[in-house]
Amino acid sequence: MDVLPALVGVGYICGARVSSYLLGGAMLAWFVIMPMMVLFGGNTILFPATEALSTLDPWTLWGSYVRYIGAGAVAAGGILSLIKSLPLIVSTFAKAIKGFGHAGGNERTAKDLPMKYLIIGIAVLILALCLVPSIPIGPVAALLIVIFGFFFATVSARMVGLVGSSNNPVSGMAIATLLIATTFLKATGNVGINGMTTAICIGTIICIIAAIAGDTSQDLKTGYIIGSTPYRQQIGELIGVTCSGLTIGLVLYLFNAAWTYGSSQLPAPQATLMKMVVEGVMNGNLPWGLVLIGVFIAIFIEIIGIPVLPFAIGLYLPIHLSIPIMVGGLIRLFFEKRHAKNEKKKEDVISNGILYSSGMIAGEGLVGILLALFAVFGLDSKINLTNYGINLGNTGGCVFFAIFVAIMIFFIAKNTKKKA
Repeated sequence: MDVLPALVGVGYICGARVSSYLLGGAMLAWFVIMPMMVLFGGNTILFPATEALSTLDPWTLWGSYVRYIGAGAVAAGGILSLIKSLPLIVSTFAKAIKGFGHAGGNERTAKDLPMKYLIIGIAVLILALCLVPSIPIGPVAALLIVIFGFFFATVSARMVGLVGSSNNPVSGMAIATLLIATTFLKATGNVGINGMTTAICIGTIICIIAAIAGDTSQDLKTGYIIGSTPYRQQIGELIGVTCSGLTIGLVLYLFNAAWTYGSSQLPAPQATLMKMVVEGVMNGNLPWGLVLIGVFIAIFIEIIGIPVLPFAIGLYLPIHLSIPIMVGGLIRLFFEKRHAKNEKKKEDVISNGILYSSGMIAGEGLVGILLALFAVFGLDSKINLTNYGINLGNTGGCVFFAIFVAIMIFFIAKNTKKKA
């Protein structure tokens, strides 16, 4: 397992049940599918690998075959989540069209940003996407973004507002957009690296639109409950999105300069999944047999009543990421069982743990940025302990991981006692 604090934090936030779905998908891939391929494959050479199945190491098996099976499962899971949400999607879209342009009232708590300013802002952004040379989006691609963006933003905002952020099918929306956009670009002759880059840009923008729409909906719902002024919240949202967008862009460039995306230091599984989908559709060389295996695994999981996306993501990701997530889920389960009879105390424990876990995720992100700066400026070798004859190895990593988990449990329990 990767002994990373952020993964334990993710597991605690997700909980034991969701973490177990992730681990279940990983176990199916690594302890069922891969051994069966080696056992029955023998000397068979199966595309996309170029060597006999029996000679491949686990990482080559995962990279050559299991990733495509996982990609098919993730894509199917995303599309299934969209299909299940169709009634809500249709009613949401109908209400959005019906209420388009209607004022909410003259009260302070019903004042939104004027629609004319929003339309002007959208027009400026579309022009920027079309005119900035480094962004390979033309008028046709911009039109696709407007259509998909309006539809998915409406759906995302309403679904999150009614049900919660866990019900926002961002993955399904992004994958559906990638498939449709890539197919459309290929049909219109926009192929090759330019077409694939354009498809990735369209999918990325739509993914951001759906995610931010859901986030804004949650924020406005909270503001409504406490009596905030909507247009002031919306101005704050615009400022926050602008600042975070610029910051994230710089950080992404920094990471690529330090380690390069797709490398062992920076595997970027979500980006790799998008790349696989676009390249496979554009070049027509996607191993559809493997993808369809993943699709039918996802359908089977849906039939037996298990949430598809967590299981599919576990199937797609390397197993060393799912195990520490499960550790975080088990820590939360321990506290939930310990305080099962005291609902107030259990809520305090969960709240403390989520706060602590969020800090771990943010802290690891900041350390990652610091390490990337060291790598860019050539200072990483100076902080590498192996250069000074110190090599803790896997055992040392596990020891520090165990100490870290113990400290996490101690602080969650300690803060809960203080509240009590």
